[in-house]
Amino acid sequence: MSNKKKVMKIESPIITSELSELMPDDVQSNAFVEMGIVQKCVIEQLTGQKKTFDKMIFRQVTFTECTLTGVELTDVIFEQCDLSNVDFSDAIIHRTAFKNCKLIGIHLSGSTLRNVLFDQCIADYATFRFCNTKQVIIQDSSLRHTDISFSKLQKTELYRSNLDQAQLSGTKMNGIDLSDCQFNGLGVGVEDLQGCIITREQAYIFASLFGLVVKDDSLV
Repeated sequence: MSNKKKVMKIESPIITSELSELMPDDVQSNAFVEMGIVQKCVIEQLTGQKKTFDKMIFRQVTFTECTLTGVELTDVIFEQCDLSNVDFSDAIIHRTAFKNCKLIGIHLSGSTLRNVLFDQCIADYATFRFCNTKQVIIQDSSLRHTDISFSKLQKTELYRSNLDQAQLSGTKMNGIDLSDCQFNGLGVGVEDLQGCIITREQAYIFASLFGLVVKDDSLV
């Protein structure tokens, strides 16, 4: 019998095939940007509060020194983009996919995520503190040293991802399945782990983190 986890279904971005080609200036100058595709460019020092992107595709775009507090993303796809250190604090993100993106140090503190996919992303040192997530999939991604403390994770699934040294203190892990994820250590409290799904090998890791000594009866 296969032990492969069944992937949860979420809503995909709804994007029409008729999109206008947009340039970085179009993104910079408008508070509401919709029905467009932005490709193979650099967007620098993009700022604004509650800026809105609707039915958009960003492909091979590098975002540098961008602060978009409270940004609203609906039906958006990021493909092979670099959003490292972008500030998306307090964002509202719905039906959005990050595919093969570089998200190192991205700030998503206080954000609300609904039907969001992170696929083959590098999100090391990202900040997800105080996030509220539902119908979120993270797969084949790296979240080493990521801060997910004090977050509310509902119907959030992780598949084949690296969580080594991620901080999860204050985040209830009930129903969260980490069985095919990698980590040698996590910042998490015993009370937060109740109901978390792990493998026997991972249980040994947690035991060592909490100072327990596990006796292996097979060696007696």
